[in-house]
Amino acid sequence: MSGSDDTALYEILDDRFRTGRCANGDSRLEKLYGDCRWAEGPLYLPAWRQLIWSDIPNDRMLRWDEATGAVSVFRSPAGYSNGNTLDREGRLISCEQGNRRVTRTEPDGTLTVLADRYDGKRLNSPNDAVVRSDGSVWFSDPDFGITSDYEGFRAEREQDGLHVYRIDPATGEVRLVADCFGAPNGLVFSPDERQLYVSDTRDRVIRVFDVRDDGTLSDGEVFTKATDDVSRFDNLRFDDGGRLWAAAIDGGVHCYDPDGTLIGRLNIPEPVSNIAFGGPKNNRLFITASTSLYSLVMGITGLPRVRS
Repeated sequence: MSGSDDTALYEILDDRFRTGRCANGDSRLEKLYGDCRWAEGPLYLPAWRQLIWSDIPNDRMLRWDEATGAVSVFRSPAGYSNGNTLDREGRLISCEQGNRRVTRTEPDGTLTVLADRYDGKRLNSPNDAVVRSDGSVWFSDPDFGITSDYEGFRAEREQDGLHVYRIDPATGEVRLVADCFGAPNGLVFSPDERQLYVSDTRDRVIRVFDVRDDGTLSDGEVFTKATDDVSRFDNLRFDDGGRLWAAAIDGGVHCYDPDGTLIGRLNIPEPVSNIAFGGPKNNRLFITASTSLYSLVMGITGLPRVRS
């Protein structure tokens, strides 16, 4: 295991962080890999005991094997992929910034395009996706992949804004469900799937929306705002206690009580892009941060990304 300085890994801001076992577990981060340009989109695959993640500027997806610790290339080129998730059938869903689309990897390795347009116009650059238990795929569409050639291809925006969309599981229809963002990024459903949480990197807030029975969303409200000068929210995850964990880029990893209170932080030696729970007990937090992939075995357990 490795750590870069003497800064405490766990920063307790509220006693609920301690009593909730959030500060239990490994005392130091374990660095699993460190040769990326900008690491993103970690996804643990329980059946294979492997983690895949995106290295966006290098246009590749990497694979770490839990049994051996070996790292290999999973896919290259990869469409400058960013976020990854699994659908109910265990198929890989990826947001390809460079190709400006959301794809599904079939069991034979072929790719199916789930979404690349809305209202006849190309998407901006899909960033992160989550699958609801009804099979619908929800994804954010900021412009990070078209503002330069570093994480995609510089291009003009065709959509009228930066939105969140839903793909209907029966018809494949792409529907705009939320349009109130400076730059939507990470998204996650509440444990009961009645709410959708979306981070807004440019506005430095996390918004929460009620999910209606017809798959539409309420107008939404601010769940929390960044309380310092460096935190910008990226992706989001829930643990088994209903706490929301947020990658906060230069602010490390934040932990929020269900009432929106920031109760603790994980201090990470590099800018944090994304987090994911995994491991045999789902209590190993994987962290992509700038050039590196880290992990931390914790005293809390994450919720599965897809529930039946």
